[in-house]
Amino acid sequence: MLNLNGKNALVTGIANNRSIAWGIAEQLHQAGANLGVTYLPDDKGRFEKKVKELVEPLNPSLFLPCDVQNDTQIEELFTAIRDQWGRLDILIHCLAFAGKEELSGDFSNVSRAGFSKALDISAYSLVQLSAAAKPLMTQGGSIVTLTYLGGVRVVPNYNVMGIAKAALEMNVRYLAAELGPLG
Repeated sequence: MLNLNGKNALVTGIANNRSIAWGIAEQLHQAGANLGVTYLPDDKGRFEKKVKELVEPLNPSLFLPCDVQNDTQIEELFTAIRDQWGRLDILIHCLAFAGKEELSGDFSNVSRAGFSKALDISAYSLVQLSAAAKPLMTQGGSIVTLTYLGGVRVVPNYNVMGIAKAALEMNVRYLAAELGPLG
């Protein structure tokens, strides 16, 4: 069995008990990792409440908001990690988003705003979070993200998310080239 005792793991993107991020968080917890969990803040606190109730049995030592389109929240998240844990060993990036209207119809009708938002949240966020994690991975570390077949071939009604996943996969290659030699 995997032993992650003494390892600090941050999990992003838990939406519900069917999300892959949730399954990863459960496995990290079972392996003994010290968990941090983020949630997407909203005006009514719905996501915070839902995710907090879901992860309660995992006893995360950090539970913080993180909207990856908000640079201040990302900075505050990683400051909290530094202040409370001192280092980060594992970053789990399970973030993706595209508006409903960007996932149907002709791809050529995707809006500039929808295209930008999908790439920002689904691909650029990995770069942002990795850059913030880099100085905290003082003993090496692992960064994990999720992709899908739609990033390498056309999948009906996946549209802009296919482009976002292709960008995410290239981000992984560039980040691996940069961060791999650092462990």
